[in-house]
This record gives sequence, structure tokens and C-alpha cells, in this order.
Amino acid sequence: MDSTPQTKIHRFARAVTDLEPEGAYRTLAAAQQLESQGRQIIHLEIGEPGFQTPSMIAERGIESIRQGKTRYTPAAGLAELRQTIAEQTGTRLGLKITADQVVIGPGAKPLLFLPTLALISTGDEVIYPDPGFPSYEAMIRVSGGTPVPCRMDSNQNFSSHYETIEQRITPRTRMIVINSPCNPTGTVLNLKQLEAIASIAIEHDLWVISDEIYRNLTYPPVQHHSMLCIPEMQERTILVDGFSKSHAMTGWRLGYGIMPSGLAEKVGLLMVHSVGCTAEFTQHAGLAALHCCEEQTIAMRDIYQSRRDLIVQRLNQIDGIHCEAPSGAFYVFPDVSFLGRSSQSIADALLHDVGVAVLPGTAFGAAGEGYLRLCYANHHDNLHQAMDRIEAWFQQQPRKS
Repeated sequence: MDSTPQTKIHRFARAVTDLEPEGAYRTLAAAQQLESQGRQIIHLEIGEPGFQTPSMIAERGIESIRQGKTRYTPAAGLAELRQTIAEQTGTRLGLKITADQVVIGPGAKPLLFLPTLALISTGDEVIYPDPGFPSYEAMIRVSGGTPVPCRMDSNQNFSSHYETIEQRITPRTRMIVINSPCNPTGTVLNLKQLEAIASIAIEHDLWVISDEIYRNLTYPPVQHHSMLCIPEMQERTILVDGFSKSHAMTGWRLGYGIMPSGLAEKVGLLMVHSVGCTAEFTQHAGLAALHCCEEQTIAMRDIYQSRRDLIVQRLNQIDGIHCEAPSGAFYVFPDVSFLGRSSQSIADALLHDVGVAVLPGTAFGAAGEGYLRLCYANHHDNLHQAMDRIEAWFQQQPRKS
């Protein structure tokens, strides 16, 4: 047996030693491996819009490439795009937002990561939702901070409550992360809940990252409210949004953050030294999305809502499963705890036994045990077929005694 001690070049930094991949990508890889063996898999695991990028956006991107718009841009993004985002967001929220508060990134993730790097030091605590998007914990750990999961109340459709967050505040707390509409539960925080969280942030002098990437996928009559609208929160809120979900532009990699200008300057510096800048032609496509595609976004949302209704109805028809109708995003989070099995084992069995790829609730934190996450952005026919397979599988399973 080789007893050679580990050399310095084989040591990894503490920040990445315990870093885990997103469960969605792990499951996708397993599903694709089965497909390579000839299996027919229905994909309900990855948060991928079920539409092509609207043609006006695609054509603007293609034409920009033809025009040679393939060069470096300012690290914080094209001035025209930053100004348009500032104006449109300000008009929508009834606020004065300036272009120097806007930073453009290759996807929304850098606008989650880089402000966290700019604000969190070793030992700082960051409260984030559990279940919640797994990159929140990752970005806190990479920054040197201490992740503090805040267990969402399953009896209240996984909403954030003042008391739950308040109990986790310590002298080391520096930031709260919220996500509305939420991945994986589809929960939308109402104005009263946001005001309660804002009061905590103001009282304890905390930053808030408000991940609003699914904002445009809030289903009527529910309304989306932004943390940025609450008085005194503009100076301590980082609003994160983008084009991936609302405009079916996941592969284009285009997101943005709105934050106080001083922080935006620091995030711009981190952008310089990490990704450099966002692709120029992608940003021009984003301008087309902002100017031309509101009707297409609404139409996609309405179709997602009909798919939501379909999958919620089918899930609740399965004896033992309970599934709330989400108010936003394109995920359902059914309770499957009646089987008495781990979420991971159920997800694995659905993939291998009946060819339906879903995610275990634990891919989003310990509080997700007993749940599955299904993405219903797929087509109606595929959803029906997936639910036929899922229903047949559950009917064959023994119940816990």
C-alpha cells in the first residue's frame, strides 16, 4: 500500500473540500447515462424552460454576432442594458434606480456569488432557506461564512416566518437570503412576510439577497412583491434576476443584480477578475427581451400554470401523496413521506424502474426529506406519460406500517 504522504499540490482549499454538485446535474447525468443505453427517460429533474428562446430575441443575438458584437464589454455590462434595466425596474417598483446600481453577469449565479464574496468574511453567518436552492449554501461556504439553514414550515407551504428567522439571529449574523418565488417549493412570499423579514434586517443591520429569478412566473391572482420596495431596504438589498427562466434563455447566460452603487462597484471589480465580462451579443439579445417580449413571457407563464394544474391534480390522485399547488416558478414539491423511505431512494427508483427523472427533496436541504421536486416545464403529453408511470410505481409500493 502506498504510504507516500499527500503533497502540497494535491491539497485543495478548505472552501472547495466539501463542495457538492447540484443534485439536478447529478441526476441529469445519471438519466443521460441510461439514455445512452437505449432507455427512454422523461426529464422532470432539471429546471429548464419547456420553450425555445423567442425568435425576436434569438434573431437579435444572431444579428449582433453578424455585426461583430463579439468583443469585450465593460465588466458591469453594456451601458444601454444597465440603463434599461434600471428604468424598467424603477418604473415597475415605483423607485428611483440608476444604472450604476446595476451589474450584468453571465447568468444570475455570479450575482449571487460575487456580492456574497464582497460582503461575507470568515465567521460571518448567513441565514438561507431550507429547503432552498443549493448554491446558497455553496456561496456562503466559499466566501468563508457560516451557513445557517432556516427550516421552512411545511405546514405553511414552506413560507418564511418572522419567528423562524428571528430565532437564528446571532451577533455574527451578516446576511439573510430569500427566494420568491421559491425553488424548489414554488412558494411566493406575501408583502406582510417580506415586511417582517425587512424589520429583522433593519433592526440587526443585515444585508438581504433577494433572489427573484422566477418573478415573471408568479401565477394570478397571486402578486409578486419585491424586497426592494420596502422602505429603508434599498440600502441593504441585493435584488437578483435574469432572463433564463422568464425568457427561456438558460444557455444564453444572462442575469443581473441591482444593489447600492458602492457595492455594485466592488462587484464590478470581482467581475473583472473572475469572468471578465458577459458576452456582448448576449446582452443585445437581453435588450430585445426587455423591449419586445412581454407578451411571450406572459403566454409562457399561462401555459406553465396549466401544466401546474395538470401535475398537481394527477399527484393528488395518488393514494398517500399530498401536493400543494405552487404560486410561482415551475416546480411542485409533493409530500411522499407515507412510504417511509428516503427521498433519495424514491427518486432513484423512479429513474431506474420507470424512467422518470425527479429530484429528492434533500437535494435542497435536510428539510426536504420526505419530498420530491418535479419540474413541470415539460410538454403536456410528456407530463401525462410521466404521471402514468409515477402513479403505477407508487401503487406497487408497500406502505410503512
